[in-house]
Amino acid sequence: MTLPILVLPAMATAEDTATSTADDPVEELSAITVTADKTARALEQVPASVAVIDGMDLEQSGIERMAQLEGRIPGLSFQPFGQAGLNSPVMRGLTANFNTFSTSTLLLVDDVPTHTAQGFDDAMLDVDRIEVLRGPQSTLYGRNAEAGVIAIHSMPMDNTPRTSVSTDLGSRDKRGVRFSLSRPLVEDTLYASLSGAWLKQDGFIDNVYSGGQEDDREPRNLKLGLRWTPSAATDLVLRYARQDYDDGAALWGAPTAPRKQVASGTSSWNQSKGQSLSLNASHAFDSNLRLRSITAWSDFTDDIQQDTDFTAADIMHIRRNHQLRTLSQEFRLEGQLGTTDWLAGVYADRSDNDLQNIGRRMMTLEDLRADQKSRAVALFTHWNIPLSDTWRLAAGARVERNEVEIDPQGASKQDRDWTHFSPKLALQYQFAPEHQWYVSVSRGIRAGGFNALSAATDYAAFEPEKNWSYEMGVKGWAMDKRLRYSLAAYFMDIDDMQVMQMPMPGVMYITSAATAQSKGIEFDVDYLLGHGWQLKGGLAWNRTRFDHFSDGTADYAGHRNPFAPDLTGYLGIRYDAPQDWYAQAQVRGTSKVYLDAENRYKRSGFGLIDLVAGYQWDTWEIAAYTNNAANKTYDAVGYQNGFVTVYSPPREVGMRLTWRM
Repeated sequence: MTLPILVLPAMATAEDTATSTADDPVEELSAITVTADKTARALEQVPASVAVIDGMDLEQSGIERMAQLEGRIPGLSFQPFGQAGLNSPVMRGLTANFNTFSTSTLLLVDDVPTHTAQGFDDAMLDVDRIEVLRGPQSTLYGRNAEAGVIAIHSMPMDNTPRTSVSTDLGSRDKRGVRFSLSRPLVEDTLYASLSGAWLKQDGFIDNVYSGGQEDDREPRNLKLGLRWTPSAATDLVLRYARQDYDDGAALWGAPTAPRKQVASGTSSWNQSKGQSLSLNASHAFDSNLRLRSITAWSDFTDDIQQDTDFTAADIMHIRRNHQLRTLSQEFRLEGQLGTTDWLAGVYADRSDNDLQNIGRRMMTLEDLRADQKSRAVALFTHWNIPLSDTWRLAAGARVERNEVEIDPQGASKQDRDWTHFSPKLALQYQFAPEHQWYVSVSRGIRAGGFNALSAATDYAAFEPEKNWSYEMGVKGWAMDKRLRYSLAAYFMDIDDMQVMQMPMPGVMYITSAATAQSKGIEFDVDYLLGHGWQLKGGLAWNRTRFDHFSDGTADYAGHRNPFAPDLTGYLGIRYDAPQDWYAQAQVRGTSKVYLDAENRYKRSGFGLIDLVAGYQWDTWEIAAYTNNAANKTYDAVGYQNGFVTVYSPPREVGMRLTWRM
């Protein structure tokens, strides 16, 4: 991508007071307010690398699942796995295998945290915006925010009534319905929202033994919201969300078989489901203090069966039945001291996981069961301090204690605990009216745990993964606010890196014996070209390599961290015509990733072309789209130590009809 080469010289030579012509009226980008540091402020004022996608962009681009953000957010990708509802995020070269029951990047949906790859998903219903914070956020968000945070914010419930209904028809007999409804029940006092989605689509993997497709999909989602404002000072928001998957097999096949073809005689399916409930309450006092309470409960059942020999005989298959429950509570006090804004809080959570993993290998059937419990409690604070008209200081710290206990069936109970200190310091300088420079240092933490489903290692513990991150960046506006840009460079020093090893099929374990370095550059730009044209793009370069990593007789020093691409990014252009039609095209992609520490197996790099064109009239909109227009293939060949190929989805063509009021 040549985007940085094209745009940066223009920024350097552009006059911020550029004039306009009569046939090209002055336009400017809308201001964006984010809550990256739990305080609402302009995007340009945050001393961190932050990417934002608004809800209308998501809707018109057809982004309806977490995995579709890969490449669309430079620096964010996901491990290729092929099971809906299970996503292991990768950011700044850091990732976590789903068997750790933790993630390197935290997902927050309306302040409800998801700490595991299981359930790391969202249907993007009634979304106001997505904020992606790149770089360690452990100071404010604790463990599992070691590499960053993905925060999804729903549209607010207020006096403005909203209704939308959308139907979708597409390739492989795709049929879908999405709706959202928000109304004031009692004006200025009580509000409610309801949204949902249903999708059904045939698969593309042929089962030549049973006939038909092996990987049909049928997810369902529901969200409910209720907001009560009994006074101008008090605000209570209650939300419930539910997700159900009624799917066929994962997108798996044998590396030696014809592509997209299996001969499975063992039934494969995904019947996972999850739900969450949260209460977000706040009260503002006369003393300019605000007390906020966030209570969240989530319950996700990872319920799957998958054939792994892909033949008519039941030679090998896996079966998971995990129930993951988490209850969390945060209290924080927010205030101002002169021109300084600050917050301080306490956080606690508890997780109770019932785990079952069944594996058939030839004539052997292994049934592993374990109860795993974890507890966390933390104190944290964050301060934004103006030092002068042009200098600001952001400082924060968190002390968190984690306790993990495992009780495997037929083996001894074990427990471990760790205490972490996660500071952050950022200095920001406004070197011009609309341009900021910042430098920061922070510490990221990912929780430790046990090899909960590895009897071969006697359920051994692995240590928390820790990193120190050093970042410098510049961001701001140019060309009469027609151009918004952000550029960040970082270096991370990582200790006790958690890496999944699989010496033979069916034997998996996590080791924390690696040290590594991660360094990179991230660039984002949004540019109004004029006459209805807009360009958006971004590019992230990352280099994560093991400094030291020995496992048995194997030495992996200098190897790439599995699943971490060196390049991710996208380039998109959009035209909005005066006659109420629009068209947009984008290319998004990632470079190759290796699937194992030996760097023997890989998924090749890819670039996907997505196209959409639509027409709006009155309250209606009709759009035609093509995803992966070039039908690019980017299979992960050799997943699970050469045992499985994870197939990439083919081209998809469809039409969408939407009614909004």
